[in-house]
Amino acid sequence: MHLIAPSLLSANFLNLEADCRMLNDSEADWFHLDVMDGSFVPNISFGPMIVEFFRKATTKTCDVHLMIENPGLYAEAFKKAGADILTVHIEACPHLHRNIQQIKKLDMQAGVAVNPHTPVEALKDILADIDLVCLMSVNPGFGGQSFIPHTLNKIKRLREMIDEQSLKVKIEIDGGVTLENAASIVSAGADVLVAGNTVFKSADPTETIRLLKQF
Repeated sequence: MHLIAPSLLSANFLNLEADCRMLNDSEADWFHLDVMDGSFVPNISFGPMIVEFFRKATTKTCDVHLMIENPGLYAEAFKKAGADILTVHIEACPHLHRNIQQIKKLDMQAGVAVNPHTPVEALKDILADIDLVCLMSVNPGFGGQSFIPHTLNKIKRLREMIDEQSLKVKIEIDGGVTLENAASIVSAGADVLVAGNTVFKSADPTETIRLLKQF
């Protein structure tokens, strides 16, 4: 069964407690927390302090996605804030294996995110060392974008690579996930669906999460 990870970037920041309570009571599996630095991506979101507040608000997995440069400088801070999974971008890590080792040593699950233009073959030599691949299905930085169709081919190829090595790496899809395309994304081989606007802008977020789980 695939997992649903609503992105809190789309939540109502004037009413976060209510949104956290809704997610806790829903069928959502993870809290997806997008950290942006205004340098690696053209937007700024939040840092370890806000992640710490989310951690206090839930017992569900806190899936922290670092869209930042020099992520190794902040890994320990996000561990202290309560991250369960820490994902770094392959494009931001010239010494990726070292970053993954650091995350593992801090007793977090390690993820690697790839932007739409990055081929999944670039992950070949790191797949056995990680727990998660986050395929960006939009250009990172902003919510509400449309799903890039070519991502389906990347999911299928990545699934083949994982299965060839008999690995247990999860494939997470981040960006443009909707009730209309979720079935095709899961069918292609995805394990985790990140959904922001689809959940939080819907009339009934709890029901939307339930429907996303059905595919």
